[in-house]
Amino acid sequence: MDSVFDILYQKYHQDLYRFLFYMVKNKELAEDLVQEVYIRVLKAYDRFEGKSSEKTWLFSIAKNVAIDHFRKQKGWKQWLLEKLDFSAAQVRDQMPLPEELAQQKETIQRMYECLDQCTVDQKMVIILRYIHELSISETAEVLSWTESKVKTTQHRAIKALKKLMEATEKEVMPSEKVRP
Repeated sequence: MDSVFDILYQKYHQDLYRFLFYMVKNKELAEDLVQEVYIRVLKAYDRFEGKSSEKTWLFSIAKNVAIDHFRKQKGWKQWLLEKLDFSAAQVRDQMPLPEELAQQKETIQRMYECLDQCTVDQKMVIILRYIHELSISETAEVLSWTESKVKTTQHRAIKALKKLMEATEKEVMPSEKVRP
């Protein structure tokens, strides 16, 4: 079991941490929740049937750990919405960005800000599909949804993000033209 655990840790630790960090927006809390995931993995690994990939199984456990954490919080729905404030994120890219990527960085920041205005389900789908690059079927397994629900939620999330991005772009453009 130790070698299997080491393999799982090496392959998926960073992805699990990032997923939980995006959910709770707190480094220490995300680390604690990752530890809880590993505790559950150790307790449940003998029951893992292999019907899904190890990655989707681990993300399912991580999703449940996050939900359990939110449920323990007073007013967990409001707390969750407040904690998913990507504008306050302390995530920094270690690689310096060239000047020509500054516009792309601004666009990504606006996208995260717009993602805050989406539903929790839409955020989870976007994070799993585009940040963690899970397939539709893997995302469905993680969330315990049908593939159809994932596709529908993804479609609605992308549509909502596009609309919000266009609205924020219109807000940004006039202020840039006013400069002396």
